[in-house]
Amino acid sequence: MSRFKQADLSKVKTVSLRRRRSKAEVSALGKSFEYDGAREFLDSLPRFLKAAELIEFINRIAAARRRGFPFHIMMGAHVIKVGLSPIIIDLIQNGIVTGLSLNSAGLIHDLELAFVGRTSEEVAAGLKSGDFGMAKETGELFSAVIELAEKESLGLGEAAGHFINRRKAKYRDYSVLAAADKNGIPATVHIVIGTDIVSQQPAFKAGLAAEASYRDFKILSHLLINADRGGVIANIGSAVVLPEVFLKALTVARNLNKHKCNITTANFDMIAHYRPLTNVVQRPTYAGGRGFNFIGHHEIMGPLLAWGLKSLVTNIK
Repeated sequence: MSRFKQADLSKVKTVSLRRRRSKAEVSALGKSFEYDGAREFLDSLPRFLKAAELIEFINRIAAARRRGFPFHIMMGAHVIKVGLSPIIIDLIQNGIVTGLSLNSAGLIHDLELAFVGRTSEEVAAGLKSGDFGMAKETGELFSAVIELAEKESLGLGEAAGHFINRRKAKYRDYSVLAAADKNGIPATVHIVIGTDIVSQQPAFKAGLAAEASYRDFKILSHLLINADRGGVIANIGSAVVLPEVFLKALTVARNLNKHKCNITTANFDMIAHYRPLTNVVQRPTYAGGRGFNFIGHHEIMGPLLAWGLKSLVTNIK
């Protein structure tokens, strides 16, 4: 028994998600698009520095997909908050993106979008009042996903996709996890206890959540065996959690299967961070492959990358 007092989360006061002010809603999300003009635009770019690297990265994804190797996206929650879900979903539906990995904040925003069509709250205002992250429905939805994962021995990502589709969530067409489930591709969710709003609420079952996320770690480790032979991994907007998870999962893949390393990786973020540059771009490609680092706003770089990809790879599955 600990000598130290613990906060009693059973006494936490929650608020209604439907009445909470949200900063992102489905009407403002990005939209899927056709690829007319993309090749001409890419051909017009100078073949120097980041322009040349972006073209090379897009070509590497196209080549990998034609050879049957995966293109797996790891993404932070900000990617969902700035409206890129429909664009990611479109790439899934066209067989370009073959798998997703999210942190638990990504799962939270995806669930909120799927069930109420809105997500992302004003942190400073809610922190002052003690209401930040206290949306009751969000905690209940997250806990229901955890329970499903435990009941069916699923990873957290697969359980979330099943849950959203089985419940026929009103806005499920905007959910990346529902799209992964519908299209039969793997989606993994990697949690850290205490970093996300669901940890504040009494409904959260930390042990079961950790077990489900651990299944996802093993799923990702297995996926990286094939990716390391000629596939592509993009980390978009995760500065700490997913780069660290990726490095460990790749180590497991290389420990279990000895082969020539030939992985292509890229990091996309708004500013330069140590871990993505080191753990995604540099270290994994030291023994073979190619790493890229792109700096720019997700709401611009995401559609630009998708536009270029759709000009080269369409309906490949």
